[in-house]
Amino acid sequence: VIAPTVAEALTEIDEAVAGGADIVELRVDFIPTLDADGKDLTAMLERCPVPCIVTYRPTWEGGQYAGEEEPRLAALWKAVELGAAYVDCELLAAERFFAAAPPGIKDASATKIILSSHDYDAVPSYDELAEIRARCVAAGADVVKIAAMVKDIVDVTRLQTLLEDAAGSRQDTIVLGMGEAGQVSRLLAAKFGSFLTFGALRAGAESAPGQPTLRQLRDLYRVPTQTRATKVMGVIGNPIAQSKSPALHNPSLAAAGVDACYVPLLVNDIEAFLKSATFGGDDYVGFSVTIPHKEAALRCCDEVDPVAAEIGAVNTLVKRPDGTFKGYNTDYVAAIDAIEAAMNAKRGTASGEVLRGKTVVVVGAGGAGRGLAFGAKFKGADVIVANRSLDRAQALATACGGVAVTLEALASGAVKGDVLANTTSVGMTPKVDETPTPKSAIAAGGFDVVFDAVYNPLETKLLRDAKEVGCELASGLDMFVGQAALQFELFTG
Repeated sequence: VIAPTVAEALTEIDEAVAGGADIVELRVDFIPTLDADGKDLTAMLERCPVPCIVTYRPTWEGGQYAGEEEPRLAALWKAVELGAAYVDCELLAAERFFAAAPPGIKDASATKIILSSHDYDAVPSYDELAEIRARCVAAGADVVKIAAMVKDIVDVTRLQTLLEDAAGSRQDTIVLGMGEAGQVSRLLAAKFGSFLTFGALRAGAESAPGQPTLRQLRDLYRVPTQTRATKVMGVIGNPIAQSKSPALHNPSLAAAGVDACYVPLLVNDIEAFLKSATFGGDDYVGFSVTIPHKEAALRCCDEVDPVAAEIGAVNTLVKRPDGTFKGYNTDYVAAIDAIEAAMNAKRGTASGEVLRGKTVVVVGAGGAGRGLAFGAKFKGADVIVANRSLDRAQALATACGGVAVTLEALASGAVKGDVLANTTSVGMTPKVDETPTPKSAIAAGGFDVVFDAVYNPLETKLLRDAKEVGCELASGLDMFVGQAALQFELFTG
């Protein structure tokens, strides 16, 4: 709860409890008018039917309070006196905090003291993390909280190892990776063994970078039902925040009764990620792979499906019992199915080899472009590859027996075909006014079907333009759902 007034905080407390929070953290440093006699704290604590954490974070530890220490520490002890379930104090202030305690209050109270440490620059080394935890324990923590900014997802390994080593100790431990790359530590907090994780009431109301919402934690990632036995799968990409895969896979896992969680994974180096200890355990069963890692993922496989090997890109990694990966490409099947369905709709037919002898123009020569180009080839179509780099287009065209052209040639209207298929990210949110091919070129090319692999937004500028010139549309959503369904089967059986 980060409301700027007590009245708004009371409303947010109600909202948090109604949303299913097990504990409510009152970030009173966000309330500049907090009184000194405890009336405000009393009102908030009495309003909340679940345990509360009272946190009064100073600016020097990333909070909002910029005043003197004495009234801040006194307010925390007032919260103890009022029966708050938890009070959070910074490790750097622990000595002053305990020295400021009214006589006998600590022994007479059931309040647990969280001592916290925040590093907003990086994840410390494992030895430094272990030392921080030991200092918290020695200083008198009932619960240890360590939060660190994750610049690379492989650094989450150190945070998870700390939790594993702290398991079974008298003091519970909270570990949080801040930032988008560290979000997996929040989404899998229960599985990793963290004492709790924090959720914002809504998007835009985060109290720390990378914090998911309460609704996401409870409903989408099902944190309350996670255990150490919960299996993990996820989507590897960069960027990844826009991915809808978790919103598709997690409800499917729940509906199928599978004890697993599917998480977004912001990855810089896929090979380093897959070798990292956190993601090398038996609990990780497979990964979806998206831009820009589909070709690099191929090199991470000990075995590759023959079709995926010919395409030269994988979008699915399935972990085998020996810890190695087998790679698949479900993109091309789903994309071709969507295009064939649109072609049949255009012709008024139900099925048939509608692509044989047709010309498919593929925009883009990356992993998705390779999949679609080879998929069209497998169906007997002639392939034209248009790409910003002609050399890259030529390499793909040579591999699949097609022809290479520049994007400028396509934009001029000189390239003719039956199907135009965009496999690039052009037109994706937030750049929704961009298009890989102008409307004039779609009309001049004589295309019957236009396909766009982008599904966010659902109707891109390319598809709007294609509709206006009379083309049948094949949606990236159809491809997205189709490839995910195939992945789901590979992951779960």
